[in-house]
Amino acid sequence: MSTAHTEAKAEILARIRGALHDAPAPAPAARTYRRTSGRAGAEVIEMLEDRLVDYKAGVHRETPESLPGRIAELLGASARYVVPAGIDTAWLPEETAARRAIADPNDARTPSALGVRELNAVDAVVTSSTVSCAETGTIFLTGRPDEGRRAISLVPDHHICIVPLETVVELIPEALARIEPTAPVTMISGPSATSDIELERVEGVHGPRRLDVILLG
Repeated sequence: MSTAHTEAKAEILARIRGALHDAPAPAPAARTYRRTSGRAGAEVIEMLEDRLVDYKAGVHRETPESLPGRIAELLGASARYVVPAGIDTAWLPEETAARRAIADPNDARTPSALGVRELNAVDAVVTSSTVSCAETGTIFLTGRPDEGRRAISLVPDHHICIVPLETVVELIPEALARIEPTAPVTMISGPSATSDIELERVEGVHGPRRLDVILLG
């Protein structure tokens, strides 16, 4: 390497260091947003329901006793549907010759894990959820055993998502406080939808075309 090249490199680095040294310290961010909700629990649940309906999701309120019947109704008489291996089987309807649940392990490296083509061939997926933010109408999945890996909630055309009432909060800071920082987060706000160049709404391009949310409690 020539002396001139070395000197030029040293000069460039010196200028960069000088520019960084002269830069002002970043201004402190004003964190004036709300971090905790002051609303009653019932009001927060109603807010979430309102947002989800506005996003064109189906919303259903069920108890543990009525849950299997509602899922059976949403699936229809004939359905092959995916469930994460850790889901509570008491939530699921009885299997019939035409309606069958397929358990998927929460690890794509497992030989029994369903591939994209297999997931695309099923009729629906049923999962639980970690937390839901009422203010934005957003449901958070974090790959827990009863939620499964991300692919099973994105590839099938119909997602039936169970939201226990005790997991509903009003604000994003409250929701994030319930999530492990290293968890793989999938955020769902209604069925998958996008717009073409003429602003025509197209559903099902990047995920499930149909979303049914069951508020459980």
